[in-house]
Amino acid sequence: MSSTILIVEDDAGTLEIVAMYLRRDGHKVVTAADGLEGLRLAREAGPDLVVLDLMLPGIDGMEVCRSLRAESQVPVVMLTARVEEEDRLAGLDLGADDYVTKPFSPRELAARVRAVLRRTARDALESGPTEITYGDVRVDLRNHAAFVKESRLTLTPTEFRLLVLMLREPGRTFTREQIIDRVFGYDFDGFDRTVDAHVSNLRRKLEAQNGGQRYIQTIYGIGYRFGHE
Repeated sequence: MSSTILIVEDDAGTLEIVAMYLRRDGHKVVTAADGLEGLRLAREAGPDLVVLDLMLPGIDGMEVCRSLRAESQVPVVMLTARVEEEDRLAGLDLGADDYVTKPFSPRELAARVRAVLRRTARDALESGPTEITYGDVRVDLRNHAAFVKESRLTLTPTEFRLLVLMLREPGRTFTREQIIDRVFGYDFDGFDRTVDAHVSNLRRKLEAQNGGQRYIQTIYGIGYRFGHE
């Protein structure tokens, strides 16, 4: 099935080649050359995924990502020329699902986009119970919503998948490799701190709605486990 991909990129050459590769994959491509135009098209076109450059005129990719996350759960693949680890983690913290560092292979980017779209489709069709609960935490899979008590959590798609994974098997310790395989779902070439950042963000959001009670435990040297301390 053809998907609509919004590319927000101010470099004309990069925009052209990324659009060409994505169209080769059968996607409908919508483009914007600055952040404000990207936000407008995101609201009007309702894309299935956004490829978002970090360095944009007007408002930068960080602010665009922040605005998108306040309005929707559309997957975001961020493009960045910044190689510092903290800059990349900042994008993940704002809700980007993946990032690709410039200079990059257009084939790799297209593969990342396919993987994120497959993951999104798999999540929508995943069989099993439509609701999972543990203590005060409840996940509504049908409506892609998560709650602590009656307060709805604002989660990125990656954070939601991570919560579902751990909530299905409370008490089980998941290694980073298992999380990568079952949450990211592609040949991940990031680093351990990428996984840690997503876990940290999810943990913070859970605790903020439940008086600081910790649900996600760090098992040092191994990974993470969901359950009361």
